[in-house]
Amino acid sequence: MITATKAHQELRVARAEPGDPYWDEFVRRSPDGTVCHLSGWRRIVEDVLGREYIPLVAVTLDGEWKGILPLVRVRAPLLGHSLISMPYVNYGGPLGTVEAQRTLITTAIGEARSSGAQVLQLRQRSSMEGFAATARKIAVVLDLPQRREELWARFPSKLRSQIRRPMKEGMEFRIGVEQLEPFYRVYARNMRDLGTPVYPLDFFTELAATFPEVSFGAVYYRGRAIGAGAGFLWNGEFEITWASCIREYNPLAPNMLLYWSFMGEMIERGAVTFNFGRSTPGTGTHRFKQQWGGRDTPLAWVEWSSRLQSPTSPSLAVRAASAVWQHLPLAVANRLGPPLARRLPWW
Repeated sequence: MITATKAHQELRVARAEPGDPYWDEFVRRSPDGTVCHLSGWRRIVEDVLGREYIPLVAVTLDGEWKGILPLVRVRAPLLGHSLISMPYVNYGGPLGTVEAQRTLITTAIGEARSSGAQVLQLRQRSSMEGFAATARKIAVVLDLPQRREELWARFPSKLRSQIRRPMKEGMEFRIGVEQLEPFYRVYARNMRDLGTPVYPLDFFTELAATFPEVSFGAVYYRGRAIGAGAGFLWNGEFEITWASCIREYNPLAPNMLLYWSFMGEMIERGAVTFNFGRSTPGTGTHRFKQQWGGRDTPLAWVEWSSRLQSPTSPSLAVRAASAVWQHLPLAVANRLGPPLARRLPWW
């Protein structure tokens, strides 16, 4: 357990009290604050996923807040014991002054060592001098104009043709909280096909109940949802955090309509940037995102590990389990997946 410690001559680190209103105020006035930092994650992490949530605060000796860091402790079979800020999403690293961030990172490394964690991962948007960061994950960010017609005109003719394809097939896009369950059906099937246990439905239900910033959308073909996505609108940026399509419909390009529709909807809501979420550089997913004209933004996650293996490198056992999972009947995967997903930290 982390107790208050004097990590710097003028700063100490302690846990924030549950429900402290100053936490979210600090996040909202921080330039690098994100939805991933908000205190609402505590209830989801603890009550839905059964994790230990550790909200660290760097304060001056007279009690002034200078930085925050939400940590989640994860103990997972095959993957061991880890501390992550924040699992399940793409951001959540330390906020505050440079000195406060340094103090919080140093404290987190100390906690990882003292508690026997094999891995510490802080999912930052920018690097911190003096701490090793990995650029193995990348985001693609697209600047949005004020009107969707302007965005359409910017696209090359090939891209516009790809978007028109699902339209000609009669597909339609729907957005709203009522799309949560259609989203989940598509998402759960796609996760099975990828060989990965799916999050429980109540994870997304609680997201919708906790964060007004989250949106769910789905693409329908002949009355059936075949593509779906969900993401957060925060400070003028929309990030599509989860997106899936049913594989057999890929030749009809429902994913093109899905992304284009989300872009148009978020322009209407005042977004100025569209974040495609994280991917591994050079993969097909990364190239799909690049075709929309956005810019690559490396994610400078700080990582510390007590072992030689990369914190995010899957073991042979994990790869074998994933291959088996892909062949499970969907009903079986959806029944077994949520309990397992609660114990897996990396997604």
